[in-house]
Amino acid sequence: MPKSKRSKVLTLARTEKVGFKAKEELITEVQEAVDEYANLFLFSVKDMRNARLKDVRGKWKRSRFFLGKNKVMAKALGKTPEEEYRAGLANVSKLVSGTVGLLFTNQDVEYTTEWFANFGEVEYARAGNVATETVKLDKGPLPQFSHAIEPHLRSLGLPTSLQRGVVTLDKDFDVCTEGASLTAERARILKLFEMPMATFKVQLSHHWSADTGLTALDA
Repeated sequence: MPKSKRSKVLTLARTEKVGFKAKEELITEVQEAVDEYANLFLFSVKDMRNARLKDVRGKWKRSRFFLGKNKVMAKALGKTPEEEYRAGLANVSKLVSGTVGLLFTNQDVEYTTEWFANFGEVEYARAGNVATETVKLDKGPLPQFSHAIEPHLRSLGLPTSLQRGVVTLDKDFDVCTEGASLTAERARILKLFEMPMATFKVQLSHHWSADTGLTALDA
């Protein structure tokens, strides 16, 4: 029986070759960015939302963002004074760990730091986020919800029932306490009640340029 053209096997050697090529391309892109842009900032993202980060990239079209592949980015910058692509980049390379990204831009330092310090987007919290305030729900009718959602509310732990077709909270309910970590169920409840408790934010931690070297930024 002839083999299906769709049942092709990708060999390990080919996979490794593709991976190596991608790494080499990323190294080249990072080093080209060093040559093209005057300023390099290290950043981290608080309460990551991919759609929000995409929006930020759109607002900074003339700049370059690199996030992920830390080992490859560190290699591109150079891990030692002997390997560094430009003087002082080995010190930057040491900071590329965890969820740290690189922002290359020709915008001046004051404008860039001020823009990101003032930028933030309110978001709904997710499991693991810390509650920013204490939320308690009073017993009584919840007319904002249709009767069809009542079983879902109960599945989240809310003491609800249908009273004459109206979703009703049968007793007072403590959703969260300020400073406490949110469970997935409590985060969903806050979202249902339209109570955002997170803020997407890109936080700049360090700046490097060929002229000034590496500088830690004020938090």
